[in-house]
Amino acid sequence: MRLKRALPIVTAAALLVALAPSPASSAPATHDLSVEWMNGYPAPGTPARYDKVGVLKVGPSSAKNVLVLEPGTSAGSAYFVPLARWIVSKLPGWQVWSVERRENLLEDQSELNLFKQHKVNSTQLYNYYLGYLKDPSISPHFQMIPTSSVEFAKDWGMNVAVQDLHDVIAAARRLGGKVVLGGHSLGGSVVTAYATWDFNGRPGADDLAGLVYIDGGSTATPVSPAQATTALAALDPAGATPWLAFGGIAAPYAGVFSATGGGSALLDPNALSLGQTSGLLPTTIVPPVPATNEGQFGYALNVGTSPMSLLAAQAHLGRGISPTGPLHGWDGAGALTPITRFATMFSGLGVANADGTEWYFPERLTIDSGAVDNGNSNPAQRVLGVSATLGRRLPRRLLIYAFGARLGGSGVLVDAKQIAAQSGIPASNLLLISRQSTYAHNDPAGAYPRNAFFAGLMRFLARVAR
Repeated sequence: MRLKRALPIVTAAALLVALAPSPASSAPATHDLSVEWMNGYPAPGTPARYDKVGVLKVGPSSAKNVLVLEPGTSAGSAYFVPLARWIVSKLPGWQVWSVERRENLLEDQSELNLFKQHKVNSTQLYNYYLGYLKDPSISPHFQMIPTSSVEFAKDWGMNVAVQDLHDVIAAARRLGGKVVLGGHSLGGSVVTAYATWDFNGRPGADDLAGLVYIDGGSTATPVSPAQATTALAALDPAGATPWLAFGGIAAPYAGVFSATGGGSALLDPNALSLGQTSGLLPTTIVPPVPATNEGQFGYALNVGTSPMSLLAAQAHLGRGISPTGPLHGWDGAGALTPITRFATMFSGLGVANADGTEWYFPERLTIDSGAVDNGNSNPAQRVLGVSATLGRRLPRRLLIYAFGARLGGSGVLVDAKQIAAQSGIPASNLLLISRQSTYAHNDPAGAYPRNAFFAGLMRFLARVAR
């Protein structure tokens, strides 16, 4: 299946996982990772405090080679942490840098940080981010960001993302080793945009040793100029939100539900799910029996129980709701992606001030991704200010790894082959793996301890490092 547009990592309806009003676990927790922010692109109209780009670094600081990973739609840097830890455990000469885009500076991670450290319980977490909506007496609580105060984010499109990424790549190159750029879902489109971007007559790929596409990329069929113009016009009016919404759920709640729901599945896995009685969940993802936090989380996101409309949210998390009750947990037998690993990816447990989602994802980035066109100039790029035009001038030495799962499938491989062919990159430089029939969209990053994507990545990075 070809990717006709950027694919969301998680659909909002699936993120409405439960928080339980019960004491937090007594197990220890620490923030052993944190995002490092560096100066980014000075975007016109953007306050200087937001002209930053973050990286979550995993691996020994002495390692010279760097795999930079770009998250997909509404995904944050912590999404890649379990995968990154696994990579560096096998390849000590590498670091993994997961990108934290500038929009995440807008998030209020304060109560989530306390929850991760077991300093507040699930009730307090729920009340701070969501409970106040039903009980106005709850104070203090999460504060919404007025749309009028973030008009500048309407311009946070592909140019801003690529220019910020340019600063990250430059920092990685200063270590003196090889730099590989990879991306999941929409992150794959950003990878192509960066590699083919016109940086003063040079493509971004000149600074890279390899590209990695994880069930996502651009396509050879760009949007039309009329479509691009219409999309910009819808974004332009004063009061129009700059943020993408999933399933009718306005920002920031898709991210809030994901981060707090994943956290409760980890730290209060056996508590009764609040979601079944909260009225927040669509009936299609509510278990038919009383479920725990972990049970609710798994039921909403597992390929065996999650509805077809939520393909972008899914992983193979196991057999399903446990048949034993009266409170039903999760049976993870046969999982590709262990449910605790999946919940860690989205909650950001162990990471300070960040999680695996973006609470505020710029609509403009989704719009612009439709014009990348495997790095070939087209009229829509001129409308949108996208400069991914050097797709026929990539270095022939470039290595490319493309992995297709349930959503991108063979289309990811087809696009990778076109990118190579149009620049004369030999077919021997490509590693192409399709697991469309067996891997869900999020299994490449989550599957453990058997993972076809990871096995291919090990071979690929070993070749890069030669």
